[in-house]
Amino acid sequence: MGVPFIGRLSAGEWPTVLGSLFVAYFESIISLITESIPLPILQSITTILSHIHIYIFRIFISDSSNQIVDPEAQKIKERLTEATNAHELCKVHGLILEDHIVRTKDDYLLTLHRLPPKKVGSPVVYLHHGLLMCSDIWFVMNKRDQNLPYVLHEAGYDVWLGNNRGNKYSAKHLYLKPNSRKFWDFSMDEFAIYDIPDSINHILKHTSMKNLIYIGFSQGSAQAFASLSINSDLNNKVKLFIALAPAITPTGLHHKTVDTLIKTSPNFMYLLFGKRTLLPTASFWANTIYPPLFVKVIDASVQGLFDWRSANIDQDQKISSFKHLYSPTSVKCIVHWFQIIRNGKFQLFDENTSLTYSLSRSFQPANFPTRTNIKTPIRLIYGTIDSLVNIEEYLSLLPEYTTRAIPVENHEHLDIIWGKDVKRLVFPHIFNALKEAEDEDLDIKKVTNDEESI
Repeated sequence: MGVPFIGRLSAGEWPTVLGSLFVAYFESIISLITESIPLPILQSITTILSHIHIYIFRIFISDSSNQIVDPEAQKIKERLTEATNAHELCKVHGLILEDHIVRTKDDYLLTLHRLPPKKVGSPVVYLHHGLLMCSDIWFVMNKRDQNLPYVLHEAGYDVWLGNNRGNKYSAKHLYLKPNSRKFWDFSMDEFAIYDIPDSINHILKHTSMKNLIYIGFSQGSAQAFASLSINSDLNNKVKLFIALAPAITPTGLHHKTVDTLIKTSPNFMYLLFGKRTLLPTASFWANTIYPPLFVKVIDASVQGLFDWRSANIDQDQKISSFKHLYSPTSVKCIVHWFQIIRNGKFQLFDENTSLTYSLSRSFQPANFPTRTNIKTPIRLIYGTIDSLVNIEEYLSLLPEYTTRAIPVENHEHLDIIWGKDVKRLVFPHIFNALKEAEDEDLDIKKVTNDEESI
């Protein structure tokens, strides 16, 4: 059977398709080469290149007559850029992380990170990353008081950070090997059915708390929407859900050719990247390309795909943040998003993607019942110029009386966590929501005590 979209391409669209194929297969060749190099040698090469980059960058800065450099700020940026994991990132600002391992019901082993609270019994906040990310994204801001976990920790919260199966910290299964196709046979369904509830259950059991506050960024919010909608008991365990740059049903990509291809055939991703992990050498390139050049590559990529200009993220911050932007996920997870974009529905993964099935539609994939089944109060904090957020559509999919949308003017997707003004424009909304949840708890306790006294 032929590929259905081939005959629909115009002459102007062919360069994009051929360029995508070239990138995908070039990437697979590089992946094979890097996998054949012994890990100690590969680590030595990337470490040497990283030091060379820092040296070159220092020369570049010293030669810039109009640039005033704060030595301490420069040192922090270098340490954040050189850090290889969440523990090293936290040490830059003087904090220590704990590791916790969660065994999911389908036998994946997930790593949770925790900033131990200042006192036992502190309220718990759980943060979850977005697509193609890991928990590192929460620790990369150059200024300590712009890192949300540190601010929450300082305010007296017990801060936990999750990681999806397959990413940098959760590439382990009791019976499956990461190089097997079966290991990567998961979509957002598995995040919602296993990863989120199993992680939350572990946290509550470990802390002996009855509930927690969930903060999700981008896909981290979508996973919570999905999980709360299909796990009714989870609504009693999550007392407040704060969705940063929420994702439910993105309208599509800014790049019209790519957008047309994925809407015509989500399986286009399988054609390009196979059925395991997406872009396995991305981390290698992040460690080997000169940091300012790598920033330009990411800037060009997100502008082409999403029309993001990243004007609210400083150049120095981009160098620190973009280095830790990528973490692996399955190609199937990306295909799941393309199905959602194509159908305009927040739905479970559609396993039947053949052309014959698409024409006959004997079965319809179920939608996540977000509007009817979610009982947890929701706060949506979103940028007004975020091309992925259609706030009116999102509100129509969520409970009317327990959902509140909070705009952040002239902010895009990544600005909500990495923008230069997050402390002033984003964090106050988060802490207002936390205070509302705390006040509600106090009201409930007062009513309970009054009833007991009667």
